[in-house]
Amino acid sequence: MAQVEKSGPLKGIKVVEIGMWAAGPAAGAIFTDWGAEVIKVEPLEGDPYRALVVQRSNEGQDSPQFRLDNRAKRSITLDVRTEEGRAIAYELIKRADVFLTNIRLQSLERFKMTWDILKEINPRLVYTIVTGYGIKGKEINRPAFDSGAWWGRGGVAATVLPDGIPPLFLAGGIGDHFTAMAGVTGTCAALYAREHTGKGQLVDVSMLRTAAYFISFNLFDQMLGRPRKKQQREETLNPMIIPYQAKGGKWFSLLGLQGDRVWPLVCRAIDRPELIDDDRYNTAAKRSQRSAELVKLLDEIFATRTVPQWAEAFDREDVWWAPVQTTEDLLSDPQVRAAGVFMQVPTHDGKTVEMVASPIDYSGTPWRATATHPALGQHTEEILLELGKNWEDIAALKEKKIIG
Repeated sequence: MAQVEKSGPLKGIKVVEIGMWAAGPAAGAIFTDWGAEVIKVEPLEGDPYRALVVQRSNEGQDSPQFRLDNRAKRSITLDVRTEEGRAIAYELIKRADVFLTNIRLQSLERFKMTWDILKEINPRLVYTIVTGYGIKGKEINRPAFDSGAWWGRGGVAATVLPDGIPPLFLAGGIGDHFTAMAGVTGTCAALYAREHTGKGQLVDVSMLRTAAYFISFNLFDQMLGRPRKKQQREETLNPMIIPYQAKGGKWFSLLGLQGDRVWPLVCRAIDRPELIDDDRYNTAAKRSQRSAELVKLLDEIFATRTVPQWAEAFDREDVWWAPVQTTEDLLSDPQVRAAGVFMQVPTHDGKTVEMVASPIDYSGTPWRATATHPALGQHTEEILLELGKNWEDIAALKEKKIIG
């Protein structure tokens, strides 16, 4: 099947990706969504992400996570540990706008793919490196997944979880994808700067740093010497902005950050107008002081109706609220679909598969999904021919196991 023509704000940008697992490749997937051409350089055995097993069996297919984070790329297998393999990679990089990697620095040094080397090969190159712990300090080569560098060491788990419960295992890819978005943002800014300077630069993004930014409200309070106290629902300072459980077990959150404004609206929505001027709850300070008592009262009231029933009442009274949804709920939420969360991706057999889209659209340079993920080394020969190699060259490279 012929690939759909690229479109989007990055059409014409060429990216060479040497990465594995999630954080780097996820950034590459966003680049492809937005119109860039991404060549994924894989070892002969392939990115180990292809074989990630999240269920008992992937039925011999590449993992769903790999398919999501590698859509529309072209794959070339290449042994960059060899001088001949590196020479081919350098040829690709000479023609590229962006080099994207999440390989540890010690490996990049061994492969001779560091910023200091590649900037001499291509002075206009934007070199984006996505790491666990940054590129300075004693621990730059410490192995990292987002469950370690982002969720654990980055402070996210300890910030969002109540005290006294064991740390939860992070749902896959959350820190990776948050960091990937930061990497894409930084790269686009560097590409913009290149338009003025004519020179590329190093873009450094780490899971550790994006985690700290993710919890920066709490972290900055800690820096000011006023650490935020973790609160159970019953201890909240504002009972108008916490989750409640409705009849049937589903949860929703009130969004009454301005508690005094929303309190009368909530009272009318729950058919308890007499509580508006109740001397126990009629100010933010009183509701805070009696939070356990008020939350218990509201729990009892909210347990009498389902979320759709409360939704009708809340919307009638202009109470701000939101459902607490599962992934299953997201699939059937019409607003989620209207917001563009999902997209149809062309597959090799002429059909389409639905995937989660990258989270930004453009009115003037709209993008569209162009292809599903590549098979391992699917474009190796095609890319080598573009570089001026002939079939004899390609056969020799295969014989020497430089390519797969």
